[in-house]
Amino acid sequence: MMETSYLAAASALIWVALYYLPVGGALFRLALPLPLALLHVRRGSKAGLEGVALAVLLLIALMGPVRGPLVLFPYGFLAFWLGWSWHRGLSWWVSWGCGVVIGTAGFLVRVVVLSLLVGENLWVVITRAGSGLLDRLVDLLNLPLAPDLSHVQLMAFALVVFQELVYVLVLHALAFWIFPRLQGPIPEPPRLLHGLVALDPL
Repeated sequence: MMETSYLAAASALIWVALYYLPVGGALFRLALPLPLALLHVRRGSKAGLEGVALAVLLLIALMGPVRGPLVLFPYGFLAFWLGWSWHRGLSWWVSWGCGVVIGTAGFLVRVVVLSLLVGENLWVVITRAGSGLLDRLVDLLNLPLAPDLSHVQLMAFALVVFQELVYVLVLHALAFWIFPRLQGPIPEPPRLLHGLVALDPL
């Protein structure tokens, strides 16, 4: 119970810092799912579920009934999934692939909820990034293509998926480097990824 409380509180504090502090967002995002995933690896599914629930309840008390539960999308669900996968020794291909789906879905849910909260369509920001990247690709490759709205939306979605691909892989690498030192070993990476992530421990 003490370990559950500490790790859930750590995740909640990281979420508060990610939400309110103007700096360190990338580091906070990387750190956020790891305490709850470590709890799951060390103590099993019951403790992992309790940790996620406790973190959400704490954030509801600190941030209110709307912003608090947003930690679930995707970080809470992703932490539970990764902890469950690592605890059972599933292949990285399974945990990574499903993690990307969870991360992408959670990102889109968060965009919708935050758009409603601020009264502005935040997907437009991602669409602009996708449009800029698409224009550069067309110019660079000299393609005979006039991008329309469907192409731009597809590129924006591809950017979100690519971001989650990298993010979930980095979470795997960090856990592989750090968790064994905390009595929470995770499965070995596949041979194809071993040279990429199996570095000397930090």
